[in-house]
Amino acid sequence: MVLVVSEEVREAINARQPVVALESTIIAHGLPRPRNLQVALELEDVVRREGAVPATIAVLDGRPHVGLDKEQLERIANEDGIRKLGHRDLPLAVASGASGATTVSATALLAALAGVRVFATGGLGGVHREWTVTQDESADLGLLARTRITVVCAGVKSILDVPATLQRLETLGVAVAGYRTEHFPGFYLSDSGHPVDWTLQSAREVAEVMRAQDALDGPESALIVANPVPEAEQLDPELHARVLADALHACEEQGITGQAVTPFLLDYLVRNTDGASLSANLAAVRGNVRLAGRIAAAWAGA
Repeated sequence: MVLVVSEEVREAINARQPVVALESTIIAHGLPRPRNLQVALELEDVVRREGAVPATIAVLDGRPHVGLDKEQLERIANEDGIRKLGHRDLPLAVASGASGATTVSATALLAALAGVRVFATGGLGGVHREWTVTQDESADLGLLARTRITVVCAGVKSILDVPATLQRLETLGVAVAGYRTEHFPGFYLSDSGHPVDWTLQSAREVAEVMRAQDALDGPESALIVANPVPEAEQLDPELHARVLADALHACEEQGITGQAVTPFLLDYLVRNTDGASLSANLAAVRGNVRLAGRIAAAWAGA
């Protein structure tokens, strides 16, 4: 099998010990050096403090890895030419011997193939604004509709069309629950302004839903646990609304379309909030990783 599972992760899976999958795109493409490596090591430490084993996922020299050692993390953080890989890119990366950081869709797929059930990330991709014109939708949604994994996230990126994304998830049959909230979080914001149909109050309740998924033996779809960034650490809502409106206007003026839109908007937010959006992003990721560790422990029966 082409998949490489680290010894620590493999032993934990075989012993039914808690494991949490972590994506690597935030390391290679989401943060500046050397902060990216510091955050990668910090997030793994957060998982360990919750009694779980971290499984950061990436592709190195054409081999998908589930669980990276420090040297491999350093490669992802510091090496030039690290590609950004969605699940559609994996066969191409494997065949060509490429190295790349995995997005939500690629991380979820490789984690599920390795037998890891819980995955922590920042925010999901979703339906893009102006969908009726561009037909642009993240590959995350389709992949999660056919992959049995629990994804702890802070909702979807607020630069996207949030209500359309929630509707699309419903259409695809992907379960969504708020964690101790009745409102779907907005990534940088604790509340996107849209409700959720279900609320779960503890990691143990999440684990019970996971067990019910298996007992029902229904479609192999994901469970999304939407965990809001704490209000004290969210981006100021008024600042967010003003800067996002400016960013969307700048995007239109400069004729930016397709895959270039999301990185442009995210970079605009970082630069025009004096880094406050990045701080909110990291606060959300830390909280999601912490909760994922607790869910993995409850799932493992710890």
